[in-house]
Amino acid sequence: MHWIALQPTPDAVSTGEALVDSTTALAWWALQFSPMVARVDAALVLEVSASERLYGGRAALAQQIFKQNKPVAPVEYAQGATSLVALGRLWSAAPEAPADALPLQALAAAREHVPILLRLGCTTWGQLRALPRGGVVRRFGAGLVDALDRAYGRSPEVYPWVHLPEVFDAALELSASVEDAPALLFGARRLLAQLHAWLQARQHGVLVMELLWELDARRSNALHVDAHHSGSSIGRMLVRTSEPTQDMQHLQRLLSEQLARVTLPAPVLHLRLRSLQTQALTGESRSLLPEDRRPGDSLHQLLERLSARLGARQVQRVDLQADHCPERTQRWHAATGDVQSGAGPKAKNATESGAADAIQTGVKPLFDSLFLAHADLYPTWLLTTPLRLVVLKGVPQYQGSLDLLAGPQRLETGWLEGEETAALRDYFVARSKSAGLVWVYRERLTGRGDGSKAHWYLHGLFA
Repeated sequence: MHWIALQPTPDAVSTGEALVDSTTALAWWALQFSPMVARVDAALVLEVSASERLYGGRAALAQQIFKQNKPVAPVEYAQGATSLVALGRLWSAAPEAPADALPLQALAAAREHVPILLRLGCTTWGQLRALPRGGVVRRFGAGLVDALDRAYGRSPEVYPWVHLPEVFDAALELSASVEDAPALLFGARRLLAQLHAWLQARQHGVLVMELLWELDARRSNALHVDAHHSGSSIGRMLVRTSEPTQDMQHLQRLLSEQLARVTLPAPVLHLRLRSLQTQALTGESRSLLPEDRRPGDSLHQLLERLSARLGARQVQRVDLQADHCPERTQRWHAATGDVQSGAGPKAKNATESGAADAIQTGVKPLFDSLFLAHADLYPTWLLTTPLRLVVLKGVPQYQGSLDLLAGPQRLETGWLEGEETAALRDYFVARSKSAGLVWVYRERLTGRGDGSKAHWYLHGLFA
C-alpha cells in the first residue's frame, strides 16, 4: 500500500481566482489517478499502489501527479505506507520522518488527549505505542488504540470514498453585496474554475449551464423583479454553447456579454452555478505544423459571442432544404440554437412531422440530381419577392429589353403529396443592357398554347 496526503496551501484561497472549494476540486482531480480518494478534515488521502504499474512505477507516478499534470490548486503533500502516516508527515511538515518520531498532534485521534499524554512523558507516536494497550484503552478509549493499529498497518483503513457527482452544482456566498450585474463576473470566475475541475474529471464538455443569483429581500425594491423572474427573488441566466467545451475563458466572455444587459433590482448576496447539459468529449488529433494551429477563437465561439452581445435573432445561419422552388431552398434560424419564442410557424404534430420528413426524404434525391445539376445557371442574389416585369410585344422589360440567353429550365412543384404551394415556371438567363445578367421566369398558362400573355418576373441577379 502507498498513500499520498494532499492539502491546499493557505494562499490557495486567498486570491479572487481561487476555487470555491479547493478540497473538493482536488478530490475530483485526484480521481484520475485512483478511485480510492477520501477527505480527512481539510486534507485528502489517496491510495495509489494499484496505479503505479500503469504509470511505470512509483517515481513516474509522482512525476505525473506533481510535475506533468499539476493539481488544480497549490498543495502541500506527503507520502507514507498508510494514510495516517502520510497525514502525520503532512501535518507535522516532516515528509521523511519515521512513524515513531511523529508528534502526537499529527494523530487526529490523540489530539484531545495531548495535555494528559504530555504529563505522562509521551510526545511521539512511538512513545504512545510503547504504553500498555490495556491501560491506554481504559484511560483514553479504544479509538486511540485503533488509530495506532491503522497507522502501523495492523488493521485495514476504511473511508467514505469520494464519488464524482453526476451534475455540477456549486454555490458561493459573496463577501459583499453586489448591485451591478457585470460585477457578478468576479464571483462567477471562481464557480467557473470549480466547474472546470468537475468537467476535467468527467472528461465532459458543457453545453448548457445556468447562473443563479439571490437578491437581498430586505431591500424595499427587491420585489420589483422583471416579468421573466415572475416576482421571485432568484435571478437566473442560461448560457448555451453549440459544441461541448471546457474553455472557461469562452464561457466567461459569454457570461460577461449577457450580464452587461442585466439590471439588478436589488443587491445580490449569493451566486450559484449548475450544469444543465453536458456531453462526453471525443479525442482530438492535433497537428504539429504551425500553419494548422491558428490562434484566436473558432467560428462557433465567435458566433456565440456575437449572439450573446447582439441577441440570438441578430445572428442567423442558413440550412439548405430539399425543395425545387428556389425561394424555399433555404431556411434561416438562430446560429446558436433554437430561439425560445412564439415567432415562426407553429410546431406540427407527430403525424404532420412524420409526413414532412417522408416528403423531404423522397424529394432529396430528385433535388440533388435535377436542381443541383444546373447550379451554374443560378444567380448570386435571389430576390425575396419576385418582381413582376412589364412585357412589350412579348418581350420582358427590365431597364430595357431583355435578351434571353439560356433556357427554358422548366420547374413544376405542388405535384407531391404534402407540398403546400404549386409553381409552374420556365426560367431563363437573360441580359439587360443596364443591369447585366438576370434570372427571370415566365409563368406557364396551362391549357393555352400562346405564351404571349404569360406574366414575367425577375427572380435573381448575377453578380
